[in-house]
Amino acid sequence: MYKHFFKTIIDLLVALVGVLCLSPLLIFIAVAIAFQNKGTPFFYQTRPGKNEKAFKIIKFKTMTNEKDARGNLLPDVDRLTKLGKTVRKLSLDELPQLFNVIKGDMSLVGPRPLLFKYISLFSKEQRRRHEVKPGITGWAQVNGRNSISWTKKFELDIEYVNNVNFLLDLKIVYLTFIKVFKKEGVNQSDSRPMQPFNGRN
Repeated sequence: MYKHFFKTIIDLLVALVGVLCLSPLLIFIAVAIAFQNKGTPFFYQTRPGKNEKAFKIIKFKTMTNEKDARGNLLPDVDRLTKLGKTVRKLSLDELPQLFNVIKGDMSLVGPRPLLFKYISLFSKEQRRRHEVKPGITGWAQVNGRNSISWTKKFELDIEYVNNVNFLLDLKIVYLTFIKVFKKEGVNQSDSRPMQPFNGRN
């Protein structure tokens, strides 16, 4: 009952309250990023949602579009702005996803939505992470986030899919605040937020 009904209602109510309460902060960050990047403060990207249905995720734009002489994007670490680095460390770049939750594409808690290009690299078991809506935070995020391997992340995602319940979601939300406060597991290293998934790591 919780997984198929109450979870959606709670997501909507909490997201609406969150947007209302955090609107001054959202507006401030949006204006600051737009000023620093000389453009849009938001980053949109198509990701697979529940049952691998496509949706556009929205985040605060923490990196510029700077390219090298050949027209290729510079490495992430070179494009990450000072403001963007702070916003990422505090996980504030994820806040616009509250609108994804209100729209119904995402949940507050669930496996993080990755890129479509990774789906072909997933095993049959790993693809089960799409049996539920993707979340702003998840079981993998409070158990290492970017400091653990992709394989471990997917194991934790499937563990969540198999055990979705209200108390687990409550625990994940609580641990998320602790992790954000301590700034744990944000980056895999100082030079890269996270290595891309290659089907093995």
